[in-house]
Amino acid sequence: MIHNRIPTTIAFFLGFSVSVLSGAETPSFNADVRPLLAAKCFACHGPDEEAREADLRLDLRDHAVAAGAITPHQPDASELLDRINSDDEFLRMPPPEAGEPLTVKERNILREWIASGAKYEQHWAFVPPVRPDVPEIDNPRWQAWSRNPIDRFVLNRLLTNELSPSPAADRYTLVRRVYLDLIGLPPTPAEADAFVNDADPSAYERLVDRLLASPRYGEHWTRPWLDLARYADTNGYEKDRPRSVWPYRNWVIEALNADKPFDQFTIEQLAGDMLQNPTTDQRIATGFHRQTMLNEEGGIDPLEFRFYAMVDRVATTGTVWMGLTLGCAQCHTHKYDPITHTDYYRFMALLNNADEPDLAVPISRIVERRQTIQNRIDKLESKLATEFPSEKMSLQQALETWIEQERQTATDWTVLLPSSMRTNLPKLEQLDDGSILSTGDITKRDVFQLAFDLKGFDQPIIALRLEVLPDERLPARGPGRAYYEGRKGDFFLSEVTAQSDGQPIAFGSASHSYGKISVGSGSADAANVIDGEGSTGWSTSGGEGEPHQLVLIFEEPWNPSGTLEIQMLFERHFAASLGRFRISATTDTHDVQAKTLPVDVERILANDPTTWTVHDRQMLRQQFLRETPLLADARKPIDTLRKQLPDLPVTLVMQERDPENPRATHRHHRGEYLSPREPVSPGVPSIFAENSGNQPNDRLSLARWLVSDRNPLASRVTVNRDWREFFGAGLMRTNGDFGTQSEPPTHPELLDWLAREFVDGGWSRKRLHRLIVTSATYRQASELTREMQERDPGNRLLARGPRFRVRAETVRDIMLQASGRLSSKMGGPSVYPPQPNSVTALAYGNTSWTPSQGDDRYRRSLYTFLKRTAPFAANAVFDAPSGETCLARRDRSNTPLQALTLLNDEMFLELSRALGREVVRTHPQSPHDAATRIFRRLLTRPPTDAELQLLLDYYAQQLARLQRGELDAASIAADPQATPEIAAWMMVARAVMNLDEVITKS
Repeated sequence: MIHNRIPTTIAFFLGFSVSVLSGAETPSFNADVRPLLAAKCFACHGPDEEAREADLRLDLRDHAVAAGAITPHQPDASELLDRINSDDEFLRMPPPEAGEPLTVKERNILREWIASGAKYEQHWAFVPPVRPDVPEIDNPRWQAWSRNPIDRFVLNRLLTNELSPSPAADRYTLVRRVYLDLIGLPPTPAEADAFVNDADPSAYERLVDRLLASPRYGEHWTRPWLDLARYADTNGYEKDRPRSVWPYRNWVIEALNADKPFDQFTIEQLAGDMLQNPTTDQRIATGFHRQTMLNEEGGIDPLEFRFYAMVDRVATTGTVWMGLTLGCAQCHTHKYDPITHTDYYRFMALLNNADEPDLAVPISRIVERRQTIQNRIDKLESKLATEFPSEKMSLQQALETWIEQERQTATDWTVLLPSSMRTNLPKLEQLDDGSILSTGDITKRDVFQLAFDLKGFDQPIIALRLEVLPDERLPARGPGRAYYEGRKGDFFLSEVTAQSDGQPIAFGSASHSYGKISVGSGSADAANVIDGEGSTGWSTSGGEGEPHQLVLIFEEPWNPSGTLEIQMLFERHFAASLGRFRISATTDTHDVQAKTLPVDVERILANDPTTWTVHDRQMLRQQFLRETPLLADARKPIDTLRKQLPDLPVTLVMQERDPENPRATHRHHRGEYLSPREPVSPGVPSIFAENSGNQPNDRLSLARWLVSDRNPLASRVTVNRDWREFFGAGLMRTNGDFGTQSEPPTHPELLDWLAREFVDGGWSRKRLHRLIVTSATYRQASELTREMQERDPGNRLLARGPRFRVRAETVRDIMLQASGRLSSKMGGPSVYPPQPNSVTALAYGNTSWTPSQGDDRYRRSLYTFLKRTAPFAANAVFDAPSGETCLARRDRSNTPLQALTLLNDEMFLELSRALGREVVRTHPQSPHDAATRIFRRLLTRPPTDAELQLLLDYYAQQLARLQRGELDAASIAADPQATPEIAAWMMVARAVMNLDEVITKS
């Protein structure tokens, strides 16, 4: 027999009330009462103050008792019962317009509960999991069946319900199941046969360990995590332009393959940048919360959509690590769970103090390639002097002539250091070289106001120079802060004005070293910034990552007598203010102009030659060699090499702001961006704060809190998600909601045991997965008997093995593997498998879809480019997400369109042709072997005699039609050299690929 030791606090999960076990008539609050109150009462008498009626709270015992709604032990004195039993439609609760009244059974539950004392209990999910005792087994039969503690918990439930587990699955079924579950690919026939014929008792465990060690494990298990991370390769919204975030996907694959402990996996994704001396990988990991959509439409307020990104991050964090619908509290206090409106924004404050830069990723092979090319450039540059044509004059003579010419126009500039700096929002910081760096948030209308004390000048100032400078901290290295695709690193300076002591100082003319309003446009007039028109201006679009300059000449020389105040206006339909710049002044009276000459070189030229150092003269010589027309031909190979320098890939990351410049977070009334109210301090919801010790106050402390024992949910939510991947449904069916409105778990003790085992085992997911797949529960056959259909159609009791359609990406991966076309290449940018151009043509910009060639055409579906507004069609048909929001559980539909896709999509036709050609090559004289090979490549198991005969008959029919000319082999096989045999076997492969069993894990 099996000893059932079921604590009364969790007995309700098992589908029967405590009274059934104990003979008492006391309903369970969590099992019987809370669901009634939540369904019928909490909307008007719950946590949400704004929705609350009559100032009555039924979610808190003290409130309900104080209001007289509940009088413990006295049902007849409890107004709650009076109202629900009233015949007066004006008094009856819930009111008629709120829905169906309580049934007689439900009213009796409340009466019995109040009579017993109206005891309230904390919702089970908000109580930290405690490792329960593993049920003991006395019956030798079940002792032999059970392989690990999972089985004992499952047996406990089955035998309580007078059911028995199913027999073990046959070995072909089991090997295919575990391959699909651990690496997302079917075994080859040889791999399957090797396992089936291995008589070693530990053969299965050894197979599991080999699969867990496979690099394909990380690829397969990355996909459900990307669903949570809302990963996509485009920004979303209308324009939905491409973004580079694939290094984050690489990081996830590598982390899972290395079995990075889930607590560290969490901390690095939420706050890797805040760790001491963070590595590049830890910074890449923070891309988790950079997967939010980015709106690039012209009329939007960037700060508003940053707020919406924060809303998404709060909801996603709540779903992934807490299994709670935190997002419901954005507009009001949660109607069902104890999460207040203020709690929501306090949680947001924990995430809200980060900036969102791009990170150049130093991929070793690209770094090495760059260095190789740079070495060649340096070598050629070092030989430039030897290439100088000295027929007319020597190199030294040409150099001296060039120096003399440049000195005639060289200007002596003095860098101005601001005495004060003010902006509408960004923070300006003065750097050691006198330049100014802008950080913090930007808007579509930024204003920089700088004051300079110029009392030290003893001559009139003729002009000002604005240098716009590149910086690694800026998008595309700057000099601007625009972060939109196609304009990254750009800026738009609308107007520059100057004044002193309240009196304007007029500018007369302007020049620039380079200027464009946008890529492809003509040169922007430098005088745009002094024309009084905010719609015109100066930009260096197309010249990102390089220094440029703008020179503004005063209408009349200005005698500095006090403070010079400069105002710079950046106004455009997108946020585009400067990132790094420097302002200088000159008293030189010659024709002052902006120059392409490096400022350090001009500074040397403007100085007295008697002060030049050896280094100064070397700089002048190098500059001459780089620009003299006499060496134009010699520099062409250098210019060609510079164009070949590969760019480092970039990815989107988080970077915590300077603690001295924190971003304020406010509660927003009704969740509206335009309705900020009082500021809030960071913190977790108060329901969890009571036992949390020191409150988290930033992303790093939040991340550590989420994977600590102070958060009762993270381990439960994680093991439940992974259980669902193996069994098709979690122990909690509502994977993204562990709150009071959720269904109770089917096996509560097993859930808590797994949660504790997961944590105590070092947060190892591979260890967890090994435990699950080596259980007897997992190894059961999946056949549905009539008794199971009647008593447990949803397999909630786990009396049989899993059977469900694989995820969308695995559908294609199975076909790639079976056809022999699957590429083993891992990582890197996304690729473009074949699909009709019409899929993306309907999206903004009529985007073309050019299929990848070579191995990239056949890479795993994990690497398929995902455009949010036009997802890859074949994946979408099989319920893959668009990446717009965090998805805790995919839908699993069964539609005719799926069958039509497998039959007719050109991508699948191409793979069926490959399989058809292969069997003709390997078995040209044996239709029996060819048919068997197709069947086994797709289904793993050998075909039955009847199945094989069906395939042979179908092959013979199609071959006859091809030979009679009714079908065209070249057209079917997409090959003018195709024989009828190739086309016929391609059609057989196509038919087998369309079988349900091929795309079903059983």
